[in-house]
Amino acid sequence: MSTGSLAGRIKPAIRYRGVATAYEAGDGNGACLYGPSGDLMIAAMNHTDYESAKACGAYVLVRAANGASITVRIVNECPLPCAPGQLDLSQQAFSRLANLSVGRIPITWTLVSPAASGTLSIRYKTGSSQYWCGIQVIGHRNPVAVLEVRTAKGWRKLHRTDYNYFLATDGDGCGRAIRVTDIYGERLTIDGIALKPDVAQPTRVQFARH
Repeated sequence: MSTGSLAGRIKPAIRYRGVATAYEAGDGNGACLYGPSGDLMIAAMNHTDYESAKACGAYVLVRAANGASITVRIVNECPLPCAPGQLDLSQQAFSRLANLSVGRIPITWTLVSPAASGTLSIRYKTGSSQYWCGIQVIGHRNPVAVLEVRTAKGWRKLHRTDYNYFLATDGDGCGRAIRVTDIYGERLTIDGIALKPDVAQPTRVQFARH
């Protein structure tokens, strides 16, 4: 798979049209629950295209009518009445495209797979144990489509919540090997992640650039 066949509403090589607005991003945390970040080139995706957290972590190239452009990472959700195609940019990102006083500008945007990216990390949610766990992928180059855990019966696909954790509500597979698949179909198998809540544990792997 190389065409993003596992993608949801946001697909590679498609130019989306909408408007950009701006919000006070604070410490950079948002609905995707990645936590605070020093990089505020970020955005909130409209509710429709957020698609129950499928947009979390996606990088999008935003272009304004004046020719200015910027790449931002999706870390938040812009609730209704944010319309399909709309991006609510951090004030820092919006100011790269237009003066903040403008408030609202027409844009186009496309999904991108950035050149510079470190390895991804895995984090277990607060309260995770051998009886229940939530698993989050952090720092992925391409949007995550599927997360599975290894069980005695084989690989088990976990449900993704709108707050960007994949849940094993009965604990089966918690603390065992994890397999993550991006929208292009690339699978990364990760071993050695301890069941430690609230700790971002680095790996040695990253999705390929497209």
